[in-house]
Amino acid sequence: MSKAITSSRTAYFRIILDWKGTIVSTSPLVSTFSIVAREPDTGDLGVAVQSKFFGVGAVVSWARANVGAIATQSLANTSYGTRGLALLQAGWSAPDVVDYLIQVDPDRAMRQIGLVDKQGIAANYTGTGCFPWAGGHVGNGYCVQGNILVSQDTTDAMANAYESTSGRFAHRLISALEAGQVAGGDSRGQQSAAIYIVRDRAGYGGGTDRLLDLHVEDHQTPIAELRRLYDLHHVFFGTDEVVLESLTDELSATVGRKLVQLGYLEAGNEDDRTRVQSALHDWAGNENLEERLRNDDQIDAVILRFLDDQTG
Repeated sequence: MSKAITSSRTAYFRIILDWKGTIVSTSPLVSTFSIVAREPDTGDLGVAVQSKFFGVGAVVSWARANVGAIATQSLANTSYGTRGLALLQAGWSAPDVVDYLIQVDPDRAMRQIGLVDKQGIAANYTGTGCFPWAGGHVGNGYCVQGNILVSQDTTDAMANAYESTSGRFAHRLISALEAGQVAGGDSRGQQSAAIYIVRDRAGYGGGTDRLLDLHVEDHQTPIAELRRLYDLHHVFFGTDEVVLESLTDELSATVGRKLVQLGYLEAGNEDDRTRVQSALHDWAGNENLEERLRNDDQIDAVILRFLDDQTG
């Protein structure tokens, strides 16, 4: 048999007893709030989550480009992630996947799941054994869900924020978390947050589908820290919205002078475009800006901003 208890530190556990009443195992409950969504213009799929739980993103968030995205929480069954994605890839719809996963799970009462498929069809489920407040909302192309929340205001605020916010997909997902926290959030407080977005071959160097994969494992204000990390990520890798300038001879010489100042180019070579370009590659690699380099006589405005910041 099983029994759920609350410890003196307000960490929720599911405790498994054998027939003699001896504790066999304990499982922490991933009490949290999350949003799972598909961005219709790009087809990007993503999950954003916050919890009073260490390293929540590694447990809750699952996604595969052109397949779907899943959040599994409460007494989190991580096989919902692997099996759910496999079923989606086989052509199952989001509602059918959710129905199947909970049907074959004897602990379904303790589970919570949110899922969106590659068509943007969303579905979620909250078991009757999840700690209150627990529930969610399904919208057009997304779903929100949470448990051990202050109230339903959290999921309502998340849905409203996601639907009313414009801009980049990641910005909208984090905005939903921010709104959920303002509305009450996890009744136990904050600890970790994560965002995971996939797109086919959009990872570093085109080798994976991890467009964005950021984790805040242990922080007093994890959503604010997640926002800060996302802003940094956009500077280094956010190439969807690139501002370019024509790399004229005059601008190339200006870049060359800055690279001389920074020690990447020998003085007197500022007008040699080939040497300036080579030095620029060396500098950009050292600053982790290589994803913003170009070979078409244009230069990324972020590159110029970094050069200006470093040389005054």
